[in-house]
Amino acid sequence: MTQTVLILGASGRCGRHAKTAFSAAGWQTRSFNRKTDDLMQAAKGADVIFYGWNMPYGAWASEQPKLIRQVIAAAKSSGATVIIPGNVYVFGDGMPARIGPDTPHRATNPLGQLRIQLEGAFRQAGVKTILLRAGDFLDDQPSGNWFDMIIAKKAAKGVLSYPGRTDVPHAWAWLPDLTRTMVMLAEKRHELPVYTDLAFPGFTLTGEELNEECARALGRSMQLKRMNWLPIHLARPFWKEARHILEMRYLWDTPHALDGAALDGILPGRPQTRVASAIACALNHQVNPDKPMARASLAT
Repeated sequence: MTQTVLILGASGRCGRHAKTAFSAAGWQTRSFNRKTDDLMQAAKGADVIFYGWNMPYGAWASEQPKLIRQVIAAAKSSGATVIIPGNVYVFGDGMPARIGPDTPHRATNPLGQLRIQLEGAFRQAGVKTILLRAGDFLDDQPSGNWFDMIIAKKAAKGVLSYPGRTDVPHAWAWLPDLTRTMVMLAEKRHELPVYTDLAFPGFTLTGEELNEECARALGRSMQLKRMNWLPIHLARPFWKEARHILEMRYLWDTPHALDGAALDGILPGRPQTRVASAIACALNHQVNPDKPMARASLAT
């Protein structure tokens, strides 16, 4: 029997890969249009709701609560399992170097608090929920993420621009692997608890290690430079996203890695692309330096 997934945010970076991954696994996919579709109606008959909605940081406080309520109501009505791509914001700037499902959520900054509220709402709602937490995204095409928009923007010229300390481990997730893993979890949903919180280990690389991987992929030496944050500071009076990006700056100076032990216990055969292959693919589709993407798309 064909299973059906309703994808919220199918045009976004994560939603696009989710649609591809579910389709490849034989699922029927429905893409939700927030302008024209009714969520309760669209969720009827769906086995899974993929929560891939994304919005600029500045809209989180005003938009997120009503979206959460709508998705929970639709999941309760349809009986669908909700799958959420999670991030590391909930842990705050005092997070430990290794993060797992049992790591306390202690963020005190505004965006971290909003993510705590999102996860808490689904945990308390009693709807079947799977949250798979990941680091920053690596994509197979330009999608406005930190890697293609900032770090590797000048890679073709032999330069990487890194946003933080280059000796600090940072968590990354190759999107095709992440979404294929979500499909595998969706297919095991009946074996999982009502609320399942898992960490996707992806790749953990310092800036220096990332530079080495890029040099290897491009077959040339690379110059690793520290990104200049001053333009973002100066942009705060007229670009509301700037203060939120500065709020999350600590992620580039705080060592963190995701512990995938619990995930591997459930999916010992999950997809694991080699870091060299993922980096090479991400670099092959880097943003054209002459046509930068909108700054607001930095939110993940």
